[in-house]
Amino acid sequence: MLVYKLPHFTREEIQVMFGFNDIELKQTRFYQQAVSEGRVEGRVEGEATLLLRQLERRFGPLSADARRRVAEADAETLLVWGERLLEAKTLAEIWGG
Repeated sequence: MLVYKLPHFTREEIQVMFGFNDIELKQTRFYQQAVSEGRVEGRVEGEATLLLRQLERRFGPLSADARRRVAEADAETLLVWGERLLEAKTLAEIWGG
């Protein structure tokens, strides 16, 4: 609740204001969920970056539309496209066309 009510303050400023220490803050459900979500988002970004590199290596420079598709894809879609890349002869085959 504090994070939402005090959006302009840093974590350190909130800790000082309310007398929290790092251990207490890290034990909160909010902190653990935020860390977990950050890891998932980071993993998806990494998968997208890898897929873009592989697609460019296989098919050459990608269009803005192809880059947008990859950037907006969820983890499951990226996995499917990555598997299709092994046998696809065209980008259309990657996308499922």
